[in-house]
Amino acid sequence: MWPLIRYSLEEAGRRENLPVPQSLVDNRLGNDGQACTVSILQVPRASPRIVLFDWHATLVDTMDAMYYALDEVLPRLVRLGLLDRLVPPGQSKTLEDAKLVKYVREHAHLHPKIKAERKISRTDIFEVLFGPDEEAKTIAHREFDRCYAKHFGAVRPLEANARSRLLAIRAMGVRMGVLSNRSRSFMAHEIYTIDDTGWHELFDTIVCGDDVARRKPHPDLILKALANLGDKPSENCWYVGDSTTDVAAARAAGVTAVFYNGAGWDRQWIDRIFPGTARWPHVPDAVVANLDELIALMQRFRGQRTPA
Repeated sequence: MWPLIRYSLEEAGRRENLPVPQSLVDNRLGNDGQACTVSILQVPRASPRIVLFDWHATLVDTMDAMYYALDEVLPRLVRLGLLDRLVPPGQSKTLEDAKLVKYVREHAHLHPKIKAERKISRTDIFEVLFGPDEEAKTIAHREFDRCYAKHFGAVRPLEANARSRLLAIRAMGVRMGVLSNRSRSFMAHEIYTIDDTGWHELFDTIVCGDDVARRKPHPDLILKALANLGDKPSENCWYVGDSTTDVAAARAAGVTAVFYNGAGWDRQWIDRIFPGTARWPHVPDAVVANLDELIALMQRFRGQRTPA
């Protein structure tokens, strides 16, 4: 289990000269204004018979194309009518989110540090920028697809041994699927060309953003994948993804949420992006740093040895 983390939001807000989201003050600070404590569970409640994976930044790296596309989208916010639809000051989930929105509003591009770290997906970026404004996010995703079409193609495994680990999971008798917010034309190219021969044969279902009415963080992709497999939502389906939107989608779908921390966020940061408040209630059932840890977690329910 993650250790309990203590920090003062108001103090941090003063240092950054940013408004502190009142919802966080209300939920994370006690009546005396002192920091409350939070923690994240590390043990799912059921053995998986289905494991669904996010694609980008969970199984594969397509960061170059993604950030090239974002570099084209963000300067177009005014033309797209989206600049005035950015999350208002004081409404962001974290102070870091507020800083991102403020920087994009003032500069119409991402801060160089965000692009250098390469840790946040476009879906999470749009969630941070537009919050609950579904129409704005739809417009942003549509424009992203147009820009991404100019840059996509190169794709590589996020982990060097990813294929062998996916085969090990299949060998456990678990059905697998892969989900992505991106369009099927992009996804098909990537999944059929990765590792030269592709990974398409590893998965029992592949569901893409244009297969459903709503993208993540809505549950539609997960529910579609389960329907394709002839199954229903339950804790015996684990959904593994690297973003807060993945966890929110899993919770909304009624399946086990496994946060894939391939970006290497520290424990304090993970507690902050999953605050467990009334406004942002979604927290993962487990956190894994790599596929080996995922397999080890699965084997806790099965009494099997980790493959070499």
